[in-house]
Amino acid sequence: MLINSRQKVYLAVGATDLRRAVDGLAAIVQLDFELSPFEPCLFAFCNRQRNKVKILEWSERGFWLHYFRLDKGRLPWPAEGAEVNPLDITLQDLRWLLEGIPLRPAEQRLIKTPKYAL
Repeated sequence: MLINSRQKVYLAVGATDLRRAVDGLAAIVQLDFELSPFEPCLFAFCNRQRNKVKILEWSERGFWLHYFRLDKGRLPWPAEGAEVNPLDITLQDLRWLLEGIPLRPAEQRLIKTPKYAL
């Protein structure tokens, strides 16, 4: 797994047909989101029942496809029309969402960049 804490995360709002594999999800990223699937970021997709998630990630050697499935319950995935698509979130926001914690409003999701780095 190549995920790191500084990685940018794009969340596909609404439902996605998760029968799609790497090529189909990469096509959504490129054609619908007008982003490059080869960027060092994560692209997260959820099914209509909101109990399965696929995350597409590019590494130097190829694509990773991460899969998450709930045994019961539903994820508080943002509905289509509620937010812009794709939604730019942090890795922490994605972790909370996968734990069942709804996303905070957009203005509360902003992360301030520190002035100084050690």
